[in-house]
Amino acid sequence: MHTLSVSALNEQIKHLLEESFSRVFVEGELSRITFHNSGHIYFTLKDRDSAISAVMFRGNATKLKFRLEEGMKVIIDGAITLYKPRGSYQINCFSIEPSGQGALALAYEQLKQKLSAQGYFSPEIKKALPKFPQKIALVTSATGAALQDMLRVANARYRLLEIDVYDVLVQGESAAVSIAHAITTADSKAYDIIVIGRGGGSMEDLWAFNEEVVADAIFHAKTPIVSAVGHEIDWLISDFTADLRAPTPSAAMEMILPDTNELYMSIDSYSQQLTQLLRQKIQTKKQALEHLKLSYEQHSVEKKLEQKRDEIRQLREAFTQSIDFKLSSTQKELQNTKERFPHTIDSTLNLAQNQLLHLRKMLESNHPKLKTKKGFAQISRSGVVINIDSLKKDDIFEAQSDSVVVEAKVLEKRKI
Repeated sequence: MHTLSVSALNEQIKHLLEESFSRVFVEGELSRITFHNSGHIYFTLKDRDSAISAVMFRGNATKLKFRLEEGMKVIIDGAITLYKPRGSYQINCFSIEPSGQGALALAYEQLKQKLSAQGYFSPEIKKALPKFPQKIALVTSATGAALQDMLRVANARYRLLEIDVYDVLVQGESAAVSIAHAITTADSKAYDIIVIGRGGGSMEDLWAFNEEVVADAIFHAKTPIVSAVGHEIDWLISDFTADLRAPTPSAAMEMILPDTNELYMSIDSYSQQLTQLLRQKIQTKKQALEHLKLSYEQHSVEKKLEQKRDEIRQLREAFTQSIDFKLSSTQKELQNTKERFPHTIDSTLNLAQNQLLHLRKMLESNHPKLKTKKGFAQISRSGVVINIDSLKKDDIFEAQSDSVVVEAKVLEKRKI
């Protein structure tokens, strides 16, 4: 009986497996994916009933166009190998394709979703393009038809433009890095717009504009960027990331450059509008000036002085009329008074004479000296004239006439 060591047995198994399964195509679902720091990818490929380990070494992993994800169904092109130290076998993957879907289409959708989630396509961050650019950069192939199309349109539309061309690879493995580097270089200079573009082609031909490195360069650029890649039906990652997407390279130039002929017509139209507007303004100002002139004349110092002179004249005339009226009225009253004065004097004198005569008669009738002396005497006491009613019984008083004073005593007082 021949006895084998473990290593010898694993070596024979390794030889048998690798000879028998040197090329296999296996379909299954990805599970337990590990992206190692070395660049290798380790995962498990499984179906409903079983599983097998698999590895994709860095050299092949760098060629993947999409990212492996948990649960993704794929088709693996590889070979069975045995890892002799552990006695475990696995699939060494040469390439991986999505099951039922192209690798490029899947990579496109994955990157689109990733960048969208990071805000690369947000409308809020899109930069406005100047209406009248003076200097632009074209990032494209210097030998491509796209460049000639763009130059032809630019020359026909707007010759007041400085154009710099950044010659880059527009397809192939190194194209994305070449495009990204040109964008970064152009962004460091004083351009108004950067246009990246190329003509149409297959998805593989246009793939450089779907690379993340190009999207990063566009996203971080400070200069407005226009993506003009392929035909109108082609939508690339650069289209979503750029500030403006043009359906073709020549259309990009039509979109970003003004048409000189249209500018001339616009200038003529603006000139006519400006002339009309100036005429209207002049007419309006002229009317306003006439109004101000009339207003000034009505409110000027001379006008106010004239108004005051008129007021003074009117006041003088009114005053003269008032004085004349007063004088006339006074003269009439004076004439009437003059005519009535003799009669009034006579009446007043007669009345005064009658009153004087009456007073004289009253004086004569009431003056003690003029009264009849018989039966009349003045009653006084202690030299003070008193009323006889104030005397009481036994009071002593004096009765005085014009020539005699009699001292008397009240014997009795009676009412009559």
